[in-house]
Amino acid sequence: MKAVQIKQYGGPEELYIGERPDPVAGEGELLIQVKAAGLNRADLLQREGKYPAVPGESDILGLEMAGVVIGVGSGVTGWREGERVCALLPGGGYSERVAVPAGMAMRLPANLSYAEGAAIPEAFLTAYLNLVKLAGMTEGDYVLIHAGASGVGSAAIQLAREFGAHALVTAGSSEKLEFCRELGAEGCWNYREGSFVPWLNEATGGHGSDIVLDLVGAPYFTDHLAGAAVGGRIVLVGMTGGSEVPMESFDLNPLLMKRISIIGSTLRSRSREDKIRLTQQFWQQASSGFADGALQPVVDRIFPWSRVREAHEWMEANRNKGKVILDITADAE
Repeated sequence: MKAVQIKQYGGPEELYIGERPDPVAGEGELLIQVKAAGLNRADLLQREGKYPAVPGESDILGLEMAGVVIGVGSGVTGWREGERVCALLPGGGYSERVAVPAGMAMRLPANLSYAEGAAIPEAFLTAYLNLVKLAGMTEGDYVLIHAGASGVGSAAIQLAREFGAHALVTAGSSEKLEFCRELGAEGCWNYREGSFVPWLNEATGGHGSDIVLDLVGAPYFTDHLAGAAVGGRIVLVGMTGGSEVPMESFDLNPLLMKRISIIGSTLRSRSREDKIRLTQQFWQQASSGFADGALQPVVDRIFPWSRVREAHEWMEANRNKGKVILDITADAE
């Protein structure tokens, strides 16, 4: 089969399409003909050699895809060839075929395209894991979502809205902030205008953020402590702004007096069993929302996979609003 490969660690120019051995559906797995694959920041880091594949899993880029079942492994029940699916992957999405644990596959509603299906797994499962399972989001919570126009951000806004929480977001342009409002954000802040804390306090009537979904990391750490509500939960899921907090000293008082919890979270390194459990819990709650349009996968741009370098450049430049998708059905050069 054909798959996107890396000549050597580095920039997008190191990506090319070449031949790899065909995967097979092992016990408990489905073999999928990939139609579309979603891009993620982890792909960019892996391409640079900063985020290696999980040992024992495919080293091919791609953590989510949508496609058609073309093989059913032993021990699998409830699935048949020809069904449309989307799934989170441990790797291998930038390829013509991939083997997926059957428990991680989600039936794609008839109203969604393959590109839309590929925009669901990583973004929505990340948002669901961190907001619902780890932070315990409930109705009325004030939820601060950074990178609100990203794939994860756009999913988080919608989940907060559906749970009756108040989504407050930051982004870097008026265009992106308007995009977030259209998804259901109740308040927006352009981070280029300085600290979000005064705006956050005003937006919450002095209450502060009950939950922070932090994709930025170090630069916002002290502001998160200042803006957190009593009992606030700060969930760190990304470090696009770096990992070293710029401070000479650290005052523990806010953590203690506000009873703040800081939760570090990654999805990729979780076990297959954890991912299967998470997928099934999420899809039981969310599948009807995708079918009736209450939840919408947000596709920013679709690139034929022959232009995978351009797709990586687009995401690296932070130009996307929602998910960037590779069309695997297009002819590969």
